[in-house]
Amino acid sequence: MNIALIAHDKKKNDLVQFSTAYQTIFAKHTLFATGTTGARISEATGLPITRFQSGPLGGDQEIGAMIAKNQMDAVFFFRDPLTSQPHEPDVTALVRLCDVYSIPLATNMGTAELLIRGLEEGLMDWRNIVKENGGSNGK
Repeated sequence: MNIALIAHDKKKNDLVQFSTAYQTIFAKHTLFATGTTGARISEATGLPITRFQSGPLGGDQEIGAMIAKNQMDAVFFFRDPLTSQPHEPDVTALVRLCDVYSIPLATNMGTAELLIRGLEEGLMDWRNIVKENGGSNGK
């Protein structure tokens, strides 16, 4: 599975800790991340991560493009709902794309725990069928 890892500045430590705790699960998948987040996770875990630009510089849009092309299977995006983000339209667009293309999206630790356990248990295997059939966005 292709997995995106994204975190706003005040949530980066949380995602690094989460990725460290579930390193063995993430190691079985192909990881993508926005700039600084990817660097910090890779440094803490040693996991190989394809890094895009930072979110405000287009990284969110790069991940969104992968979603639109049916090349992303899950997104862990630890958002900071209490801080205004200069690239909020990009964030909103990314969340919208996850909804349009039925890509599981965890925006907080609670949902991330459920999603990572689902990955571990094989509950995401339906994504392989979607990919084989050329993708579906519900239209």
